[in-house]
Amino acid sequence: MTNSTPLVRLRGLTKIFGGQRALDGVDLTIMPGEVHGLLGENGSGKSTLIKVLSGFHTPDGGTLEVAGRDVPLPLLPGQHRSLGFDFVHQDLGLVPSLSVTENLMLGEIASSRKVAYSWRAARERAAAMFARYDVDIDPDATVERIRPVDRAMLAIVRAVESIRAGAAAEGEAGANMLVLDEPTVFLPKQEVGQLFSLVRRITSDGSSVLFVSHDLDEVREITDRVTVLRDGRTSGTAVTKEISGRELVTMIIGRELAEHPHDAHAATTVGRDVVLSVRNLSHGPLQDVSFDLHEGEVLGFAGLVGSGYEEVVYSLFGASPGATGTISSGERTIDIASLTPRRAMSLGMALVPGDRKNSGSVATLSLGENMNLTVLDRYFRGWRLRHGTMRDNVRQLVTEFDVRPAVPDLEYGSFSGGNQQKALMAKWQQTNPKVLLLHEPTQGVDVGARQQIFDMIRGSTATSATICASSEYEQLETICDRVGIFVRGRLVTFVTGADITKARIADLCHGQASAPVPAP
Repeated sequence: MTNSTPLVRLRGLTKIFGGQRALDGVDLTIMPGEVHGLLGENGSGKSTLIKVLSGFHTPDGGTLEVAGRDVPLPLLPGQHRSLGFDFVHQDLGLVPSLSVTENLMLGEIASSRKVAYSWRAARERAAAMFARYDVDIDPDATVERIRPVDRAMLAIVRAVESIRAGAAAEGEAGANMLVLDEPTVFLPKQEVGQLFSLVRRITSDGSSVLFVSHDLDEVREITDRVTVLRDGRTSGTAVTKEISGRELVTMIIGRELAEHPHDAHAATTVGRDVVLSVRNLSHGPLQDVSFDLHEGEVLGFAGLVGSGYEEVVYSLFGASPGATGTISSGERTIDIASLTPRRAMSLGMALVPGDRKNSGSVATLSLGENMNLTVLDRYFRGWRLRHGTMRDNVRQLVTEFDVRPAVPDLEYGSFSGGNQQKALMAKWQQTNPKVLLLHEPTQGVDVGARQQIFDMIRGSTATSATICASSEYEQLETICDRVGIFVRGRLVTFVTGADITKARIADLCHGQASAPVPAP
């Protein structure tokens, strides 16, 4: 960052929606060659700012400079490319059924006027692009068959090459800016480092990266500086290595988070009734997994990619055809192979999946319709639904679970990640489940909503037991009574009480546990 002229400088950026200031005089300065973090709670204005930079939103005030030149706002559709900007969002914008090369060349193919297109030459160029960034991806593989981290890197390489092609067309080679909006949200923790290596290679030539994330550990690892938005305003900008995690949290939410002393919930399971016994569960990488879940317990599962820890919750909900083994609840013993989601629900189970948009909800339905899906049978009078009673139920739930904005008729997909997750928790909690199954319950959720979800999980133990599969070891440390460790498909050991620490879980997941799991 030797060049003292900012690559991007925003001053006084303002955007008003229906009388509400989504952005209120926001300032942001990004220097050449830096990774700049953009932080804030859901609803703080991050997405609105990015959409102004992409030309999607017309701001109501503010100025933009790029490499020292004034650029009039609003930007025209597509103008961001001529300025050297491109964007990679968390959904990545890839077509799973197409090949890596086809996805990489989509823009070129769409704009090409050639009668014939040479796929052989395209594959060779794709391989050369990946080699330039030291990325190992098979150009012939279909996107749905490559690893999540490879999909993310493919989307990033495509964006960077698009920027450079645009700059070359304009005759303005030089520094550019890549905006990464939650690029790691669906990545296993062990693969994030590969993506960060690519980010560092991109900035090595003076290009910049605007990195948007809720994961403060990732932000502290990859960014040079951070800017925090709160309630549409700039809360502050800091050099990352000079600010503590606690100070960052205070900047983000405007107050210090309450402590969650681990000893308060690390009680022994000895003497508690067993609400669910799992025996010899096998599916995919899972091999003969057996354990007991106790009344009021939060049981965590962790492991490396491919160890199978996340498969447990889906198998127990009947969402993994081909799973075998048995579960026992009370006097009933059931073959897991016969489970379906409907039958699992009748046994008192509820599942909040990791992919809340595609697997946990119907994004095009309203918030209220999504929240009532699990209890529709309660609202039938004859053959008619009692819509008024349903609306009353949703109003009560959004208040109780602090879902914002409290507007049941809004489309579910328009809510922030944290509020979507709180709505899913509310949807299932009203069924009074005996066993709550969670996969990555705070994935892509801001730090304030994360604490609310932790409180919900701990609060639910009064009426149910919980299984939480997560790659976020600090999360497991915060909420769990026990954590089961999976290595190569086997449940090898449990950690309890004061042993439940982020460092200890990480060591065990990497194969440091040698003793087999004790008999359940």
